[in-house]
Amino acid sequence: MQECHTALCLSVYIITFVLGFPANVLAFYTFCKKVRQKATPIDILLLNLTISDLLFLLFLPFRMQEVMNDMIWDLPGPLCPLTGFIFYMTIYNSTFCLTAISVERYLGVAYPIQHSLKRRPVYAVAASIFFWIFTFLHLSIVFIIPLIGSENPPSVHNVSDAAVIESNEMVVCYENFSAAQLQVLLPVRLELCVVLFCIPLIICSFCYINFIRILSKLQHIDRRRRLRAIGMALGTLLVFALCFGPYNVSHIVGFVTWRSPDWRDQALLCSTFNACLDPLIFYFSSSAMRGNVGSVMEGVKRRLNRCMPCHMPQALRGGINKTGKDKEHKQEEINTISADRKGAASSSLS
Repeated sequence: MQECHTALCLSVYIITFVLGFPANVLAFYTFCKKVRQKATPIDILLLNLTISDLLFLLFLPFRMQEVMNDMIWDLPGPLCPLTGFIFYMTIYNSTFCLTAISVERYLGVAYPIQHSLKRRPVYAVAASIFFWIFTFLHLSIVFIIPLIGSENPPSVHNVSDAAVIESNEMVVCYENFSAAQLQVLLPVRLELCVVLFCIPLIICSFCYINFIRILSKLQHIDRRRRLRAIGMALGTLLVFALCFGPYNVSHIVGFVTWRSPDWRDQALLCSTFNACLDPLIFYFSSSAMRGNVGSVMEGVKRRLNRCMPCHMPQALRGGINKTGKDKEHKQEEINTISADRKGAASSSLS
């Protein structure tokens, strides 16, 4: 049985959820508002990526529960395949979205006039629908695998052969595959790696490398904007490779060794962490997102400034009041002395 180190996996899941959920909610609000006002292809693709991340994060607590329970599945049976399906489908949907965003950005700088004339939001909508359908069909294998070679009535989870506690079988989710199941699963995983990761990675790399090359030659663009765009491109490529690479490498290793690698769960942690890194891509890709983040930060600062006087110690406030009264009293004395002097001076002149 694959093992995910409880402290490590739980830490990554919690950090991803705590950082990723509010950031993606803010991004969802931003792109929904922008699409309603004036939809552009890049905003539709970013909204689709945000929806994918939010769906992933909503099902992440089920994985937390599984890790806390030593990878034993004690939740309702139907949640097992559903959680796995959502988990893997949103990961590969994210690779498609990131690739489509890279194509959109490359065409915008390589063929600005032609692309602006043919740029239609409906194309981004059609691409997003295609991504969901394509990943849905490919990842439906999660529902099929537990049914292969099963002599008993269909069950939604696999049962460990050796794991027994107090004569009760410990049920694990999507683990301990039989030889018949591996015959189907391992080739499908290899196909997922090639079609849903390697090809998108090649396209994304081609687009962003040329995007950076073209931007470097455009001196009429503001230097700050150019550097931000180049940084966004390099960051996206790095996130793509580091977050999705290890998990997909496990598919290749599994096919070569003809067994499910024991370290797949650790490799999957990198893909999990992607859900809280995507908002950084949103921030650098969208001026609306940067504006909303700035507004939120300003709102937080204003609230902190309002709360500061409320939480001051009573003695400090008393000291401030006393000091203010002393200053007023001294000022009155100065004014009285000054008036007396002026009166004396005027009388002497007269």
